[in-house]
Amino acid sequence: MQTDDVPLLSMLKNRMSWLSKRQDVLSQNVASADVPGYTSRDLKPMDFEQTLRSTTSLHASASSLAVTNSRHIALANSTGGFEARETPDVQAVSGGNSVSLESEMIKVADTQAQYQAAANLYAKTISMMKTAIGKGGS
Repeated sequence: MQTDDVPLLSMLKNRMSWLSKRQDVLSQNVASADVPGYTSRDLKPMDFEQTLRSTTSLHASASSLAVTNSRHIALANSTGGFEARETPDVQAVSGGNSVSLESEMIKVADTQAQYQAAANLYAKTISMMKTAIGKGGS
């Protein structure tokens, strides 16, 4: 069995890949903080619903969801509720550069914390799988 065959591990792998790419973009912003005319960039946030759909469509036979009781929560037509959008709150300094080192470093720290959480969850899931099949797992 490959780790990509497990939907949770596949989603965590995709998340860590996105966070790694985001860290690269943010580091380019920090490195270009003194470049005239440079505009800070960021990756489009991951769409959890789309990620879930793509993962479950790949693993439809293993993880299909069904409402087997009238008291189950229906998953159709759920909007998720919130939509987050960044608005530029930094004025361009001389030369037209819009990089705020403070906000970039906050994003870097947040991305690092999210990556560490995903990596810990990935490792814990592997450990639990090893324990379940009897190969130890601490």
